[in-house]
Amino acid sequence: MSVLSLSSDAFVCPATALAGRAAVPTTIADSACSSRGFRASLRRRGIAHTIPEKADQQRHRHHRGRQGGRPPRFESHTYRRRNTVGRCFNQLEDFRGIATRYDRTATSYKAAVSLAAFMLWARSVCGRTLL
Repeated sequence: MSVLSLSSDAFVCPATALAGRAAVPTTIADSACSSRGFRASLRRRGIAHTIPEKADQQRHRHHRGRQGGRPPRFESHTYRRRNTVGRCFNQLEDFRGIATRYDRTATSYKAAVSLAAFMLWARSVCGRTLL
C-alpha cells in the first residue's frame, strides 16, 4: 500500500502521517486504499483525497445500475503528480539514515531529510556527485 501525505505548511513525520496525529490537508493514494471505509474515514476527518477506483469496484458499481451510486471524485492531474513525488521519495531513500528512519527524534529526522534534499538539489544543479 502506498500513501503519500503532502503538507505545504508543516513537516509530517512518516510514522504519524496516517496515525491521526498530524493535520494533513490532502492525501494521494494508490488503488489499494480505495475501500469505502478508508474514503469515509478521510471524509470524516476533512482530508481531501485523490484515490483511483479499482476496476472490480467500477464493474460492480456499473452492474448495480442506478443503485450503484456515483463514482468517487478523482483528479487525474493531481494523481499524475504522485509519480514525481514518489520518485523524489525514492531518491531520498537512497540515503541510508532516511530509509531506515534511524533518527530518534522528529527534529533530527527533519534535519536529515533537509540535508539530503539539499544534496539532491545541488546534484541536479551542478550535474555531478557531491560526496
